Amino acid sequence: MTAAGALYSGVVTHCRRRPRDHRFAYRIFSVLLDIDRLDESARGLRFFSIDRFNLFSFHSRDRGDRSGRPLRTQVEEALREAGVDISGGRVLLLTMPRMLGLAFNPLSVFYCFDADGALAAMIWEVDNTFGERHAYLIPVEKGATSVEIKQSCDKGFYVSPFMDMDLGYRFRFMAPDELMRLVIEVSDEQGLLLTARYHARRRALTDAALLRLFFTTPALPMRVIGAIHWEALKLWRKGVRLRTRPKPPQNPITFVRAADMSS
Repeated sequence: MTAAGALYSGVVTHCRRRPRDHRFAYRIFSVLLDIDRLDESARGLRFFSIDRFNLFSFHSRDRGDRSGRPLRTQVEEALREAGVDISGGRVLLLTMPRMLGLAFNPLSVFYCFDADGALAAMIWEVDNTFGERHAYLIPVEKGATSVEIKQSCDKGFYVSPFMDMDLGYRFRFMAPDELMRLVIEVSDEQGLLLTARYHARRRALTDAALLRLFFTTPALPMRVIGAIHWEALKLWRKGVRLRTRPKPPQNPITFVRAADMSS
């Protein structure tokens, strides 16, 4: 991606296998932003702004530790603690923008590239509906950017009241291109439990494209929150039991070593 920003419009699907089959699909869209060129991404646009109200906007304080500190600083601090050196390489953020000042992002993703342009690490930033946030920082094995990349880690953060904590995540993806493919598989000791997919196509970040999304996917943040609760109600009616919410992890980031990841 040479532009400072891009749009991705596509579909999120969930397929739960146990203890009851449950599937759904929703249209969503995201922005992909170079965190060092945020102001440039909004330059010349009437309907997209950085750190101020607009039809669509991105606010730096919505991500990371919510302090509003430069995201580059926060990402570099986390990478340094994980022992990853990107030497000033690009960091791209995939997230849903605010619409009319409102936003909710179940998952935002930081793609961290090294100085040679190779993908060096991923930060998977998860928000739940209780206002809590946790991130998983996972290095990318060298030479893995030309094929589908696979990562894994143990679940360490409460997301759904219908999912246990003793679970594992497996991520499958490629660096952002014309097509966006993210797959998250959730497993327990019995095997695969749930598969979530986000498939989207890149669009130029233009006023015309934003207006089309505003009318074809209206009130996206409220629709996401509404869909989460609607699907939860359907799971409850199917007899899936609720799990007690534990306290969030003390450390806001789980650092996953490459040696800890299963194939």
